[in-house]
Amino acid sequence: MSRLVMKFGGTSVANVDRIKNVARHVKREVEAGHQVAVVVSAMSGKTNELVAWCKEAAGLYEQAEYDTVVASGEQVTSGLLAIVLNSMGIKARSWQGWQIPILTDSAHAVARIADIPSANLDAAFAEGQVAVISGFQGIHEATGRITTLGRGGSDTSAVAIAAAIKAERCDIYTDVDGVYTTDPRIVPKARRLDKVGFEEMLEMASLGSKVLQVRSVELSMIHGVRTYVRSSFDNPDQPQLGTLICDEEEIVEKQVVTGIAFSKDEAQVSIRSVADKPGVAAAIFGPLADANINVDMIVQNVSSDGATTDITFTCPGADLERAQKVLLDVRETIGYTALETASDVVKVSCIGVGMRSHAGVAARAFQALAEKGINIRAITTSEIKFSVLIDAAYTELAARTLHSLYGLDKAG
Repeated sequence: MSRLVMKFGGTSVANVDRIKNVARHVKREVEAGHQVAVVVSAMSGKTNELVAWCKEAAGLYEQAEYDTVVASGEQVTSGLLAIVLNSMGIKARSWQGWQIPILTDSAHAVARIADIPSANLDAAFAEGQVAVISGFQGIHEATGRITTLGRGGSDTSAVAIAAAIKAERCDIYTDVDGVYTTDPRIVPKARRLDKVGFEEMLEMASLGSKVLQVRSVELSMIHGVRTYVRSSFDNPDQPQLGTLICDEEEIVEKQVVTGIAFSKDEAQVSIRSVADKPGVAAAIFGPLADANINVDMIVQNVSSDGATTDITFTCPGADLERAQKVLLDVRETIGYTALETASDVVKVSCIGVGMRSHAGVAARAFQALAEKGINIRAITTSEIKFSVLIDAAYTELAARTLHSLYGLDKAG
């Protein structure tokens, strides 16, 4: 029998009625002959509530105890879904991360999966059981302490389990029916994609698309786990639509640009009149790296006299205050004259494997944005994507302009 992993996010299990709807999706796949493992998130809003309780209990708390608290949300959901499935005549039992076990490193709150032995799940399948697994959580083998994988970690749990049990595919159920060419709330002409390559999806996830967690896409690509994105709100008794995340070789017709992503959680930092000499970049970006501040776009402008330079970079908006503090602390070392910041910016990105074989893709975008009066603050590129930093006020106009420019209005 083929094996299938089904993952349901917080909105899909937000209350008991929705959990009953999830059970109907699971029942459909069991009756189709699959051995099924279901990975569930906490009910929508519960993890935030648990995090708030930790902060209320103490300003500074031990991360291991934080994990103990926040992992409990998924435990409730897995137990409730197992109860519903059994009431429908489907054999099921709940599994916590430590019972499988999902073995992780010791980095509490942001743990990474080290190994998932499949013996316990193999035995459950042999007995005809559906395994209902609490996502987001694992265990550090040496200490025996519960760990969590970071926000969105249930996606990672699901893909890792699919790889461990050699599942035919991993279906990620969420509140949208697939991956779109861009956010349909911003661009009404956005279209659902039938297939997206692993590499493209990884870029889209890292550049602002919220459909899948980045680490889950990385695992899918590394282990070759074919992953469907589907909606839990579609009728469980009807054929399921969705987007298949797969190897590039499975996609026959490739678009030059597959999708447009944008990230509003961006901040721009400009350091003025820095001495133009060896070691200055290291003096700036070394301390930022030590503070775990992720720097993305970097632009350097050398003055006409060649003696000084201005350096501009972007970082997550949530890290702006920390980045300012780091740079103020090293001001004497760097010797800059002014530190300027902006948080009213957005990063718009175009992604597509077709860029490898087509010249001038980015140049067309720059021209189109210029014609709309949109100024580009910074640019970064890679083999299959380019990103521009623009004023946040132009987000919708830029997304719609680029979506039309590359023919995505007509996709599908």
